[in-house]
Amino acid sequence: MPSSSVLSSAHHTGAADYGVPAPDGRRGARVLAVCQALYTSAVSIDLTLTGLVGYTLATNKALATLPFSLITVAAALTTVFASFLMARIGRRAGFLLGSGVGALGGSISVWAIFHHSFWAFCAGTATVGVFQAFAQYYRLAAADAVGPLARSRAISTVLTGGVVAAVLGPWLAASSKDWLAPVAFAGSYALVTALGLISMVLLAFAYRDVMPAASAAVAAEAPRPLGQIVRQPVFVAALANNALGYAVMMFVMTATPIAAVACGHTIGDGAQIIQWHLVGMFAPSLFSARLIQRFGVLRVIGCGIVLSALCGVLALRSTDLPHFYAALACLGVGWNFMFVGGTTLLSQSYRPAERAKTQATSEFTTFAFSALGSLFAGQLLARFGWTTINLAIFPLLGLAAMATLGYAWSRARQPAWVS
Repeated sequence: MPSSSVLSSAHHTGAADYGVPAPDGRRGARVLAVCQALYTSAVSIDLTLTGLVGYTLATNKALATLPFSLITVAAALTTVFASFLMARIGRRAGFLLGSGVGALGGSISVWAIFHHSFWAFCAGTATVGVFQAFAQYYRLAAADAVGPLARSRAISTVLTGGVVAAVLGPWLAASSKDWLAPVAFAGSYALVTALGLISMVLLAFAYRDVMPAASAAVAAEAPRPLGQIVRQPVFVAALANNALGYAVMMFVMTATPIAAVACGHTIGDGAQIIQWHLVGMFAPSLFSARLIQRFGVLRVIGCGIVLSALCGVLALRSTDLPHFYAALACLGVGWNFMFVGGTTLLSQSYRPAERAKTQATSEFTTFAFSALGSLFAGQLLARFGWTTINLAIFPLLGLAAMATLGYAWSRARQPAWVS
């Protein structure tokens, strides 16, 4: 039986190989940050306009939000396939495929708008969801290409690409809607096609797959059964923060523009609330990695849960415009802390040979919860109102807090040489 010193030595040998980010890993993260900006800009256009276009095209106006919901549903259905496909063909090839499909989705949407076809428009937005499924692995590819000490920084670097998109996305949607006049909005979806094509060019010429060198002991470890992996407290905490944090965010965000108008604010007010919410989602990536390094991932996650809960408190307190802005800003920052922290924990939960199945399980569950949040938001808002929407987030955040505390407790019980 190996002694604890031998185990510690083996552990730290792997950490030495793994701990310092390789230059290629840092460069890859920066390239993926630009790809994240392009992808998020495309999705922001859909977020800003798809409900309105769906309402224009749908004969049954109750189906107006279906095209937007199909983005998340298609992403959830594709994410497992995407993970296992990229395990076979490589991340670069998979990302190229995803960007190409996204460009195709924009083209289908343009055709649907020109021909006033609601169901073709649904097909186009669903195809953009496939793009989203592949793009969600940008942050994980960046994390896998560096050592454990640099993973939170790599994840944050990729997510900073969303800051540009959060500011420019709604503006791009509005400024491009008449590019193909007199057919309104077709130009915006042509821009989605262009963004997908630009992403393909960038990935083809500036990105390559990078995996850090691991110790021989780490490389030789046999993969564990999926059931054993998902029962780990670190995986449970990662999944709870990724999936429940995403569900809460989508649940409130989807309902917000409708609730704002119902509370007497303008459509423009609703769009600006969402725009600043998106800034709140991605701007903290500029410093969230430093916070994790200084205070620890669990404290940052805890802060994210508290900020997400504060969104509900502020929204319940008043429906005036400042409270809408403050609530959605808190929700955005809270999501970022939970998502960056949860992804950091996820990257610690699997061995190299377990990457595809573990990430596929996490991403599918996250998108499934996100899709449920998006699909149910409108129905619950119509039936029970804005107050119920905000009350409903507290039990979900409570579950995320319990999972995080469970992992903290399990880690505290480990012998010193294991950590």
